[in-house]
Amino acid sequence: MFQFMKKKIELFTPAKCQVIPIHEVEDAVFSQKVVGDGCAILPYEDMICSPVNGEVTLVFRTNHAIGIKSVEGIELLIHIGIDTVELKGEGFENQVKLGDQVKVGTPLSKIDRAFIKEQGKSLQTPIVITNDYHVVQVEKGEKNVGALMMKVVKN
Repeated sequence: MFQFMKKKIELFTPAKCQVIPIHEVEDAVFSQKVVGDGCAILPYEDMICSPVNGEVTLVFRTNHAIGIKSVEGIELLIHIGIDTVELKGEGFENQVKLGDQVKVGTPLSKIDRAFIKEQGKSLQTPIVITNDYHVVQVEKGEKNVGALMMKVVKN
C-alpha cells in the first residue's frame, strides 16, 4: 500500500551491457525469483563494476559471484554468468575482497568473456536483491556503464 510514496533507490549498470528483465534469465532459479528480485545484464566488456555504493559482504571462492550491501541497506548478489560455478574460478579475477568499501563504478571482477563462452556458459549476469526490497522499474536495453539499471523500494 502507498508504494508510490516510498523512496525509490537507483542501481546502476556495472558494465557496458544489455539490461534484461529477471524473468528472461536462462536459469529458472533466477527467472522465478527464487534467489530474489532484480534484473540481469549481458556484459559487453570484461570488467564488472559495482552498481551501488556500499560494502563487499561476500566473495565466492570460485570468484563467480560477489555480494554487496548498499549504503541504503540493499543486499545484492551479482552472479556473473549462468552455471559458471562449474568453472572453479577460471575466467574470473576478483578486484575486491570481503569488507572493501565500493562506489558505483568500482571494479569488482575482471572476467574473460571469451573463455566463459568457449566453456559453453552464458554471460547473463543476474543482479538480485536478497533482502527486503523489490524492483519497481527496470531500464531494459543497451546501456553504458553507470547508466540507470533499476529502481527498488523497501517492502
